[in-house]
Amino acid sequence: MADSAHVTPGEVRLDRWAGAAGVADPERVRVVLDRLGSETVRALDDRAAAAVVAIAGASDSLGAFVAEDDEALGALADLDRPWPLDASSPEALARSHRLVFLQIAARDLLGLDGLTEVVAARSALAVEAIRRSLQLAETPDLVVVAMGKLGAGELNFVSDVDVLLVGDGDPVARNRDARRFLEVANRCVRIDTGLRPEGRDGPLVRSVDSYRAHWERWAAAWEFQALLKAVPVAGPKDLREAFDAAASSALWSRPFGRDELREIRRLKSRAEDELRRTGRAEREVKRGPGGIRDIEFSIQLLQLVHGGADELLRVRSTMAALDRLVAGGYVDADEAETLRRAHELLRRIEHRLQIVNEQQTHTVPDDRDARRRLARTLGYRGEAEGGPTELFDHDLAMHRLAVRRVHEGWYFRPLLDAFAAGRGGSAAADDMTATRLDAFGFRDPVRTRQAVTELSQGLTRSSSLMRQLLPLVLDWLSTGPDPDLGLLGLRRLATGEQRTVRLVSTFRDSAQTARQLCELLATAPIATELLEANPDLVERLDDVGRLRTATPEQLRASAWEAVGWRTDPDEAQLALRRWHRRHLLGVIARDVAGHAEVAEVGSDLTALAEAVVETALALADPQVPFAVIGMGRLGGRTLSYGSDVDLLFVHDGDGEAGRVEAERVAASLLRMLRGPTAATRVIDVDADLRPEGTKGPMTRSLDSYTAYLDRWAEVWERQALLRARSVAGDVRVARGFTDLVEFGAWRRRPTPDDAREIRRIKARVEGERIPRGVDPWRHLKLGPGGLADAEWTVQLLQWTAGVRGRATTAALGRLVEVGIVDPDDAAVLSDAYWWCEKVRNRAWLTLGAGDVLPESLDRLATLARSLDSSPSDLIESHRRRVRRSRRVVERLFYDR
Repeated sequence: MADSAHVTPGEVRLDRWAGAAGVADPERVRVVLDRLGSETVRALDDRAAAAVVAIAGASDSLGAFVAEDDEALGALADLDRPWPLDASSPEALARSHRLVFLQIAARDLLGLDGLTEVVAARSALAVEAIRRSLQLAETPDLVVVAMGKLGAGELNFVSDVDVLLVGDGDPVARNRDARRFLEVANRCVRIDTGLRPEGRDGPLVRSVDSYRAHWERWAAAWEFQALLKAVPVAGPKDLREAFDAAASSALWSRPFGRDELREIRRLKSRAEDELRRTGRAEREVKRGPGGIRDIEFSIQLLQLVHGGADELLRVRSTMAALDRLVAGGYVDADEAETLRRAHELLRRIEHRLQIVNEQQTHTVPDDRDARRRLARTLGYRGEAEGGPTELFDHDLAMHRLAVRRVHEGWYFRPLLDAFAAGRGGSAAADDMTATRLDAFGFRDPVRTRQAVTELSQGLTRSSSLMRQLLPLVLDWLSTGPDPDLGLLGLRRLATGEQRTVRLVSTFRDSAQTARQLCELLATAPIATELLEANPDLVERLDDVGRLRTATPEQLRASAWEAVGWRTDPDEAQLALRRWHRRHLLGVIARDVAGHAEVAEVGSDLTALAEAVVETALALADPQVPFAVIGMGRLGGRTLSYGSDVDLLFVHDGDGEAGRVEAERVAASLLRMLRGPTAATRVIDVDADLRPEGTKGPMTRSLDSYTAYLDRWAEVWERQALLRARSVAGDVRVARGFTDLVEFGAWRRRPTPDDAREIRRIKARVEGERIPRGVDPWRHLKLGPGGLADAEWTVQLLQWTAGVRGRATTAALGRLVEVGIVDPDDAAVLSDAYWWCEKVRNRAWLTLGAGDVLPESLDRLATLARSLDSSPSDLIESHRRRVRRSRRVVERLFYDR
């Protein structure tokens, strides 16, 4: 080195110190040394100099602090003696806290402390700052409960310090005390009270009794997960002990069941999806795949599942909990070691990212130079196989892949190993197996064992692959509404070597397909039936485009291609059924996967029904002009899964011969649609809306309809015609019928007596058609504020005002446009209508019946899970919507 008289302070002894400190960014170091000045730099001993260089090379903010604060060098000169906290004033406390923080950072960067010691020191510093802040704020009666990483003793360099506040006495006084404490403490640490009951909207401070009441009645699943880390760290001892006892009882005295488990897993999945949309998922070491959250979450889930019975798992530290899980035989020791090594690296990366500017970040930079500096602060150096950046990138990717692999299979792999051995082991091991299976939704351990054995048995390559995939498959099934149902469906789809090979091959090629299949099978029993008959459709499940319903023209052509060449009516009928069910699967799969809103489901089901009706009519080969009229929901293009397809038949034949031919066509069409048995039915058809109902002829001529509408039609029959629409057959006949509707319904507006009759009929329907013993509020179709309320209200208003429109919500929109209905009222009716329609569809898929919210808690829970809800939230959401809707209906329908 040149003579020091001719160099800048930043060059003084830099080379000598660089080796000891592992300089990540020499230029940053030179800037800090220049600001300190050559005289100060020369006075540093080697250890102090190494600390300065390490800090300056890794952190802009701490480097500036070293250059600006007179006592910073003193703190770095003796890293073995923590700088004393000065609580003489809030300002003094904040400054001395920063000096201790500087020492912790320096010891970390110099390698004097490992991760365990660093996070423990960081946590202890935060706790001490909280205690001193309570003293300075003169709030001796306030208890501070550490949560999250502080509660676990694992605080980051830069992290929010999550706390709950506990206090007795006057609420106004204790809130005032709390704000005074927070004002002091926030000078040192970033206090976050957002984990408190009701979040930002809830009281800042609660009594122990208030917390206990919240946990007993209203707490969400994630709040109990958060209690895993809760530990009172400051305040009166008796109040701390009372809170600790109440929190422990709330957490461990109740089973953490499948719905709670599913809820917190759903929240995690949603957070991952949100991160993925930002484009940072692959660079985020905390929430991204294979990141810190995967490790913590895996461990916490098993603590929650097994901690109620095993007190040894009730520890707050992540790594301590991991040790206990291994010791108790809950997880594999090698996999636990994989998580431990990855956790060490990921947390160190997190610290190095945060220390640069003391910002709460978890994202590895895209910029190569920035990533190289990060790698060097972590100790990576150039080697033959690559420079520090390449080595860092490789290590990070490998650890994250390993974590994700363990995370995805950890809950089920130990159980599968036990199953493969043909035994459950000891009674304790059997209990552990049953507890874990039950918590993840598999209620029958014996049946689960049988299904798993069947899926993985044999010595073939496909069996071997299935054994490898099963932990993932069970994990995916467990997130569905009914995991047992899904496992049974998978077992049926894999029956037979050829089917197994095909299924495993599809799973191997596309994890997304496997996941979609598991979700579908665990949601809709009909999906298993449809896929058993059409196994080739499995591979389409991850391709929304291939599942999308074709245009009406394409559907008609496709249906005719499938059946038109068949000469045997029975064969044609079965072929039409197969065609409909293949296309129905696409609607169901997109619905379950969240790729189709309820309105789109309705229009798709309508399009399928129309194609089926038109094909059946073509097969009947009418020899007279014949048209099929869609009524009700078919007319409005809003079919649901459980809807009947309401049809009218009209013809224009001459004399008795024409009538006989038309009756033949109608009977042939209905046989084709209904099938000889319920098991062979294509769609559920209802032709009872025809004049005189079941007592009247199946089809009428245009002249007969004209006479009937003119002389005998009741008001409800004319109202039903508001949604009449041609769906198949002779265009001229259909047009003639449309003209009849125009004159027989639209141009004959309801009189006041008609309106009263409509209201009377509606009231009678409410009283007579809801099954005995069913709470009317639970009936999605006929109950107060439900589907029928919206439909009848809209039809009466549009008929009275002459506002055209067959679909309920579309007609409602037109009523708003012409000033008949207030927009707010329309919004309430529309919200309740689509809500009831969505729940009704999902109930049909999951339970096989969709009109009534089930009384059975198990069935209600299955339905709620399919809607990403809980039983209580589902009932509350329903009641809130339909009550608001009913109030609007009573005003617009009954009071006018």
